[in-house]
Amino acid sequence: MSRTLVALFGLFLLAPALAGPEAARETPDFGVRLEGFDYPYPVAFYRFESQGQSLEMAYLDVMPPEGRANGRSVLLLHGKNFCAATWEGVISALHEAGFRVIAPDQIGFCKSSKPRRYQFSFNQLAANTHALLDGLGVERPIVMGHSMGGMLAVRYVLQYPDQAERLVLANPIGLEDWLEKGVPYRTIDQWYQGQLKTSADAIRAYQRDTYYAGDWEPRYDRWVEMLAGQFEGDRDLMAWESALTYDMILTQPVVHRFGDIAVPTLLLIGEQDNTAIGKSVAPEAVARTLGDYPVLAREAAARIPHATLVTFSDLGHSPQIQDPERFNRTLLDHLLKTSPDDAPR
Repeated sequence: MSRTLVALFGLFLLAPALAGPEAARETPDFGVRLEGFDYPYPVAFYRFESQGQSLEMAYLDVMPPEGRANGRSVLLLHGKNFCAATWEGVISALHEAGFRVIAPDQIGFCKSSKPRRYQFSFNQLAANTHALLDGLGVERPIVMGHSMGGMLAVRYVLQYPDQAERLVLANPIGLEDWLEKGVPYRTIDQWYQGQLKTSADAIRAYQRDTYYAGDWEPRYDRWVEMLAGQFEGDRDLMAWESALTYDMILTQPVVHRFGDIAVPTLLLIGEQDNTAIGKSVAPEAVARTLGDYPVLAREAAARIPHATLVTFSDLGHSPQIQDPERFNRTLLDHLLKTSPDDAPR
């Protein structure tokens, strides 16, 4: 057999291995506002003025099936590398159970406006979201946040304590103060330079190890492509928006206000999570102490006055995607055993 045939035969044998999650995939260009990425429900836009700019906040408003409405609403707040669309399994379960579901894309994310000059703060994002709900006539939603959305959800119920029925936190980040623990401050310019290097392969590797506890399934690729496809649309703008929001996350901790949360709170925690902002640039001795979700979850539950903690020992940062059936069953078991009247006003 010639050397050429041997080489080709070797490549043929390697092909199955190369087709795995680490294989190179062509990254689609979905546009910086995900113009080419379809959401599971119709997208509407809330137009408003903020910080001297005309902005658009994309959102989903999913009504319960006719005759099955239970009179309650759920506000879903996405994480930094997520969008309203990534809530699709949770939306479906809540919708079928009779809840009205509102899931916005925050300013700077996904299908919403991406202003290059904007003072990002959790207070500002909470105010934007509250204005959206006010326009929709939603008064006391269940406020549910995942990842960065957990930090925003905490800020929302602190900012509008009488206008939330209860709080649900699904693997929120911000259960610790990273700067206080020794993570070095990074300038926005430093974040920006790092974010310019974002690739689908890097996103996939990070999500495998953090979101899904080292496992990978082909259905997860959609969410990799969603994020990477925005960078293909405008890498410079996406890197800049990402840098601005990383600065917000790192410098605006919410953990010190957990004791002030007045509404009943459900913590749904995948214990294989290890997320910690800035861990990759922290001293090794500091990095080893960060992102310990089994410990952090119990500390948070002890600090939040009316907290219930449910853990999933085998799941990672995105339990609602990794095991949607179990996650949604747990969520609904809790919500359907409660009522708006159970929550203090």
